[in-house]
Amino acid sequence: MDFNYSAKSVGLQKRIAEFMDEYVYPNEQNFQGEISSGDRWQPVELIEQLKVKAKAADLWNLFLPEISGLSNVDYAPLAEIMGRVVWASEVFNCSAPDTGNMEVLHLYGTEEQKAQWLEPLLAGEIRSCFAMTEPNVASSDATNIQASIIADGDDYVLNGRKWWSTGAGDRRCKLVIFMGKTDPEAPKHQQQSMVLVPMDSPGVKVERLLNVFGFDDAPNGHAEISFTDVRVPKKNILLGEGKGFEIAQGRLGPGRVHHCMRLIGAAERSLELMKGRAKARTAFGKPISEQGIIRQWIAQARCEIDQARLLVLRTAWLMDIAGNKAAKKEIAMIKAIVPRMALNVIDRTIQVYGGAGVSQELPLAQFWIYSRSLRIADGPDEVHIESIAKSELA
Repeated sequence: MDFNYSAKSVGLQKRIAEFMDEYVYPNEQNFQGEISSGDRWQPVELIEQLKVKAKAADLWNLFLPEISGLSNVDYAPLAEIMGRVVWASEVFNCSAPDTGNMEVLHLYGTEEQKAQWLEPLLAGEIRSCFAMTEPNVASSDATNIQASIIADGDDYVLNGRKWWSTGAGDRRCKLVIFMGKTDPEAPKHQQQSMVLVPMDSPGVKVERLLNVFGFDDAPNGHAEISFTDVRVPKKNILLGEGKGFEIAQGRLGPGRVHHCMRLIGAAERSLELMKGRAKARTAFGKPISEQGIIRQWIAQARCEIDQARLLVLRTAWLMDIAGNKAAKKEIAMIKAIVPRMALNVIDRTIQVYGGAGVSQELPLAQFWIYSRSLRIADGPDEVHIESIAKSELA
């Protein structure tokens, strides 16, 4: 087991950290100000300007091995650095859900599909969303989905209602990857298919944008979308009928490593903030850093973050040497462990800051919301824990 990063990864870590220091951290309040000052669903001009700088610096599309030449282990620390600011990954065109959708198109798309959708996504010219979860069924079991994809001549006709389609509120979102059933009578995991649907197709309607603990996550948002007799050509199907689950598994492996490493970045930054606050603040006659409970929280955070990072790196290493299937248990483990770890660290940091910790003055509230949401996104904890138990008992 070798966790040494390549020379290329080490160089990129330094360059991304320097980019963050120069352009991202100083603009955290400016980002919030721009979001609050006008149409919340317009592209953020600050982000667009920084994307130009990142692309010019060749810090672009680093998540995709075929472009970046980076392994999962090499990319992991880059994702961690980006995760220190919730919106930073978009600056480098490395943000969800686009990364997962680009991986899908890269792995499973036809040349025509890649030319139409992958190329503008890689260029950062458009954005995309993913429509699987449904409001009326328990979508943690994806075999429950009810949306239909019915063949009609040279077309498919789509009907269904989806929600939590992240990014669909963004006016740059031009593509939705839609998962539905092409054959309800097929074996359970071969009923579902994925098709590419232009967002401006007749019958596609964003019904509402959902808040997460009161935040609307503008300008990307999380949408509830109805699909009513939406007609797309059959050439828009990905890989073929009945391949939806196969595609989903290919999409989720690297994405979970990315999510987890970004969360570790958020936890690491939270610990830095906790230590700084503890040293600078005095209560009851002595620095907070001399309070026993605070010292315990700092020590616990260091242990928990490093444990989680090592497990994620081991998972990435297994994926690199043996593929996603070989790391199935480890992928489930990091998805269950890392968000809980991050929540613990962030929550303690909020407590050290008191009222400031829950305000817009610090990134902690957003970090907490992001961490808590990921205990549900990409499958709830309970699904992953059951998968781990099955593997152990086998």
